Order: sequence, then structure tokens, then C-alpha cells
Amino acid sequence: MHTPNVHAGESRLDCFYGRPWTMDQRKVLFQWMQSWGLNTYLYGPKDDLKHRLLWREVYSHEEEGQLRTLIKEAQSRGLKFVYALSPGQDIVFSSSCDLTLLKRKLRQVSDLGCQAFAILFDDIDHSMCQADSEAFSSFAHAQVTVTNEIYRFLGEPAVFLFCPTEYCGSLCSPSISKSPYLQTVGEDLLPNIAVIWTGSKVISRKLSVDCLAEVESVLQRSPLIWDNLHANDYDSRRLFLGPFKGREPQLRSHLRGLLLNPNCEFEANYIPLHSLASWYRTGIKERKDEECEYCPDRALSAALHDWMQELNQPLQAGRQSTRADQRSSAPTTRCKTPDKSDCPSTIRETSAVAKLPVFPLNSSSPPSSPTKVKGETEGRGGEKKSQPNHQPQGSRPSAPPGRGQKAQGWVLCGGKGLLSETQVRLLVGLYYLPHEHGPSAQKLLQDLTWLKANCHLVSANSKKTPPLKIDEWRGRSSRVLSLCEDIAQLHCSVVNGANRAVLYDLYPYVWDLRNTALVAKAFICWLDGRVLSDSSTLATWRNCFHWCGKTTGADQLGVESEPWTFKGGVSGEVQMLLPIGSSSDLFTHPPPLFPTSRLYNIRPYHSKDKLELYRMVRQLHLRTQGGQESSASHPDIVGDRCLGPCLALCPEYCFILEDELGACGCVLGILDVRSFAKRCQASWMPAMRDKYPPKGGNTHPNTQDLIQLMEEDQGEYPDSLIYHFPSQLRLDALPELVDVSVSRTLLTALLTALKANGSQGVFCEVQPTDRQRLEFLTKMGFLEILRGEARSREGVVLGRLL
Repeated sequence: MHTPNVHAGESRLDCFYGRPWTMDQRKVLFQWMQSWGLNTYLYGPKDDLKHRLLWREVYSHEEEGQLRTLIKEAQSRGLKFVYALSPGQDIVFSSSCDLTLLKRKLRQVSDLGCQAFAILFDDIDHSMCQADSEAFSSFAHAQVTVTNEIYRFLGEPAVFLFCPTEYCGSLCSPSISKSPYLQTVGEDLLPNIAVIWTGSKVISRKLSVDCLAEVESVLQRSPLIWDNLHANDYDSRRLFLGPFKGREPQLRSHLRGLLLNPNCEFEANYIPLHSLASWYRTGIKERKDEECEYCPDRALSAALHDWMQELNQPLQAGRQSTRADQRSSAPTTRCKTPDKSDCPSTIRETSAVAKLPVFPLNSSSPPSSPTKVKGETEGRGGEKKSQPNHQPQGSRPSAPPGRGQKAQGWVLCGGKGLLSETQVRLLVGLYYLPHEHGPSAQKLLQDLTWLKANCHLVSANSKKTPPLKIDEWRGRSSRVLSLCEDIAQLHCSVVNGANRAVLYDLYPYVWDLRNTALVAKAFICWLDGRVLSDSSTLATWRNCFHWCGKTTGADQLGVESEPWTFKGGVSGEVQMLLPIGSSSDLFTHPPPLFPTSRLYNIRPYHSKDKLELYRMVRQLHLRTQGGQESSASHPDIVGDRCLGPCLALCPEYCFILEDELGACGCVLGILDVRSFAKRCQASWMPAMRDKYPPKGGNTHPNTQDLIQLMEEDQGEYPDSLIYHFPSQLRLDALPELVDVSVSRTLLTALLTALKANGSQGVFCEVQPTDRQRLEFLTKMGFLEILRGEARSREGVVLGRLL
């Protein structure tokens, strides 16, 4: 175990800043830290609003017990436990009462065995109340005065940290060297109190000796870096799994220490911590057995090697098996560790302070999709009311002969499988670092950007394009489609993995990216031969967000931008490369209650799909009629009414949803309702009258009823509606799924295609009794436009602008 170094008379801290995790997760964290040579843990109740606002209150007896246990556990591992408070939100600095309450709280923690403390004044308003303005010459003076008094009250502990309100270069006014605030801190704060600093930005891309020289001079001491490189609490769609990077190893001799602010998700921090330890160890003269120069790629490979063992352990959320805990504290070839006898194993158990999971992950949960055999289908039960209900819950029309054979072209995901290193590298590349994408994400964004900019090469109405250009477009398209399939397989493997703790923490992110990749894949497939070339490419979706994918979207909006200026990470950037990318409500929604590992694919309609789609809508219709079908009914009548016009006249706006067993749903669109209606009357309806001629008693009454409905389907819509919503969508074969997001994604793919070819709005007519479909569309951003006015029969028309 690495003992603290001494530098310039000050204790050296190589720290890890904590999150509000369970007690058992922290115990496992302490094992990792001890094994890897990290020596300090900062417990930051500032992340908990209750602790931020109730700093005046002492802990209850139960809370005392939990905190005492945590402190002892850290100390038993040889770690410094730093307790931090953030009183700046509402403290009156001149109030003796507030100061007494603050001392009381810290004294209570001190009596529990804590010997290191931090006072944090970050992210608060600079203004002071009237009493403080009269008592202190400045805001910095007030903070420094209280901090010095608390430091002396606690006996001038060896480790005492102060976080200023101006904690990075971009927050200093007017600059670092001329900031009156920092000058006061440097001059008046007692010299043995360490000052926290994040660098030039809140989330700094790089940290070098030169960039810290200025602040070191103003503060009159070496700063302690609070590194937000892997913090993801500002973006709900991003994780940072990449290695510790962009920090010169020479920094160590110029710092009081370094705190790493981690991902909110515990299981996402293995590589960041592991690589931080590698960064610290390199360059130390005593470590002759290791490389003396830090290499992020080498550190990543070393961390991946060790994490692979962790990832495939049978762990439950918030709990770890004894075997895995023993392994986590065991020596590895890359990390110097103490003997096993010095590292007692700790079992991750479900503690009293554990948060409830987003979805159940225990044995009582509905199982992930099991491995399917030929001809077997997945149940669709458990769906929420927000999902359109077109069939009895828990079932789907049985597969027709040959449908199960579709599975031969898929890799079925079932059981408790293992994540491969290739998949984990893909995951890390997609969720790399705030200012930098990994290789897989770079390739995806570069190819998508090029395909978008050059889609005129394969447009439906383009002039003759050189074959080599078409081949180049389709070659890049193939790479994108392959990567999207890898993302779908990754999602499947995470859900099916033995490590449910990883599933609990990473699933929302992998699920979100899977859905975005499904839309992107469907759109790229659709572009080839279906997109229309504009006469002018100005002011169209093709010219938006032309970044090449080498850096993140935020960097395109300004030099050294903070990562939160453009949210979403890879998912967000892929989204913004799509025609409806600005419609975030179509892409951001909660993950399903029960994860499913079923592989889904969304693609444009092909003529060979017609038979299967007709079969599906026919069975759905039979269920609404009580399951009885007359032998006199024509087998195509339902399909011809629900799907036929769109499949015949505008097949380019039909998208198919398929799983391992084949097509399981579709959504249909009409780009121009007025033109479509004229074409129906000119060609489709005459064909239907010929196909279903009235021949007295030889035609079943139900058939004639449906033919009449087909006539009504071509009724007129008001001009006011068509002016704003020229396009229409139909959901007659939208499936009911455990993961409702797949249906949303299917509809999003259609909206993307309609928008790409110039639609400005789309509407859908729903029966007022179909509450589930109404709720589904409402959650997709559709608003009620008309009720009972659209046609001769009752109907609710909902629309949304694109």
C-alpha cells in the first residue's frame, strides 16, 4: 500500500472523490483503492441536497453508526477519509450561531474517528447578506475567516481542504492573476490549508505544469487538483469509461494532490480508477519494474484486462460475490498490491442505505429473453398502457411456416453470457472522455457525416452518378450498418451478462445508444434510392452540424467549450446528424422497467414483406372480431384495407420492425396526403373494386363492409390541417412489446424519412376509444388537432410539426 509522499512540507493526496453510493459499494471501492495505491477518499455530502441544506443539523444515532462504519472501513484499508461540508448555500458568515452549529457538526464527525476535513464553497452566489457586508471587506474575506477558524477549532488537522468559489480559470474575474478573490485567498488563508483547483475549465481537457504556474503564484501554495475528467452528472446520456488522460505525469511534483471526480454509476469507474493509479505510479524512481512514461492507451489495455474478469462475475446490483471480492484484492501482473492477508475480502451485500433499483434485477424479475428455438416466439406481456394494444397481452401471432428460419441469420442472445473484450472496447470507445471520442465513435460519426453530405449520389431523382461514387457511398454505408449491428449485439450482451451490477449501472446508456443506432441504421438504409435531391442544398438538414467526428460536438461550438454546451455524447451527435435531430423528445425517454435482450432491427419495407404483414394485420383483426373468420372472406381484405394503399403507392415510407424470428411490426407513412388521395382514387380503388366485385350472395357481408370502409378511408381532410400537416402516418401494424421504446424508435425512423424529403408536419387519425394509442402518440409529441371532424365517422386527429 502506497503511503503518502511528503512534498514541500505538505501531505500528498492521491484521492478519489466519492458519490452517494451504498455502503457495500464503497467497501469494494476501498479494496480497489488499496490494491492500486490510491490513498485518500473524500466523502462529499454536498451531492446530497439534504446534507447541503441541513449542515446545521447533527447526525442521528443510525446515521452516526453508518458513517463510523465507513470511516473505520477506510482506515482499515490504510486510506485517509476526508469529510466535506458545503455550508455556502445559506450560511451567514458573521453569525456566531451558524459558526457554532458548523463546529458542532464537524466535531461530531471528528468524534467518529475522522481526521481530515474539507470546506467547499463551490457553485454558490457571490452576494452577501447585509450583516456579512458590514462584517467583512469581501466575499473571499468572509470565507477565509470562517475556514481559518474551523481549521484551528479542529486542531489544525494534517489534511484540510478549501474549495474556493472561483475554482477554475474560466470563473476568475477578471483573470487568474488579477482576481481579487484569489488574491485574498492566497494572502489570508492559513498556509497549511490546501486549495482545490480544477484547471482552466470546470472540466479541463489538459493539465500541465505551465498552466498551473499562474494559480500557484496567486494562491502562494501548490494547488490540489479536483479533476472532473470522468464526472458525468451534467449529462444523463453520457458515461466516461476512457483512461485518465491529458494530465502530464510531471504534475505530481507541483501539486498538493489530485482528486478524481467519478461517474455517478459505480460500476463505470473501474477503468478511470485503474488508469489513475497507473498515471500516479509512472515516473516514480522507486518503481523500477514498470514503465517510467505514462501511456493512456497502455493504461487502458491494462485496465481492460483486469476489468474483463470483473465484468463476467455473477454479481447482483449493489452486491458482490465473495470470490470476486477476493479476486479484486488479489495481485495482478500490472498493479502492485499488498499480500492477501493484508486485504480481507468484503462481500457486497444489500445494505439498509441502498437505493431502490430502476428496475428489478433479482430472481423474481421477468427473465431476459431466453434463447429461442426454431418457431418459438417471444411473449409481449407486461406492456404499459402507453403502448398501443393490438393483441392480447403476453402473446404474439404464432410464426408462420418458415418464419423461425429467419433466426438463422441472427446471433440469438439468451442465458447468462460473457462480454467479450472486443465488445468492452467498443463500449469504452463509444463512452470515452468528455472532450474526445474513442475510435469506434469517431468512425461512426465520420461515416455518418460523409453519407449525409453525399446522399445525393444515391437519391431517387438524381442524374446518372458514376458507379465508383455509388460504390464508395455504399461501402461507407455498410461500415455504419455493421457498427450499428455491433451496438445492438452489445446491448444484448449487457442484458444477458452474469454481472447484474453492471447491467444496473450501464443499461440506460447502452439502451439509449441502441435505440439511436436503430434509427440511424434505418435511415442510412432508407437513403439509398429513396431520398429526393434538392435543387439547392442550402438551408436543408444536410448542412447542419458538419463535424467530422474526431472531437465532440461541444468543441464545434467554441474553443475549449465545456462539455455540457452540447449534451448527449455520441447518441446526441448521431441524433443531430438526422433530419429530426433537434426533436429531442423523440430520442430521450425512460428505459423500460424490464430490460429485454431480444435483438431488433428497423429497415425500409421490401416487396417480399407484404405476405407477412398481411398475415399480421389479419390476425389482429380476427382478435377484434372474437377470433372467428368466415370461409367466404377473402384472406387479403384486411391487409388491402389497412396496408395496401401505402404499400402499393408509397412503399418508400414504410418501415419494418423485425426480431430474430422475422418481421413483427411496421409503420406506414404518406408524404403528401393530397397527392396520395388522388392516386388512390385513380388506381387503387378501381383495382380493389375489381378484386372484390359484388356478386350477390357469393360475397360475405363482412367483406362488403370492409370495402365500404376502404372507400371512407379516402375521405377528405380540411385544408387547414393539410397546410400545416401535409403528411400522415398509420399504425395498423404497430406491435406491442415489452420494450415500448422500440415502437417509439420505429415511428421515429419514419418521421426521419418524411422530414428528409421535405415534410413539415405529420398527423395520425385514431379512434377516440383507442386510449392506448392516443397516449402513445401524445408521449411522442403529438397534439390533438381535430375531433369528429375529419371524416364521416368519429375520429381524433393528432399532429406534430417536424
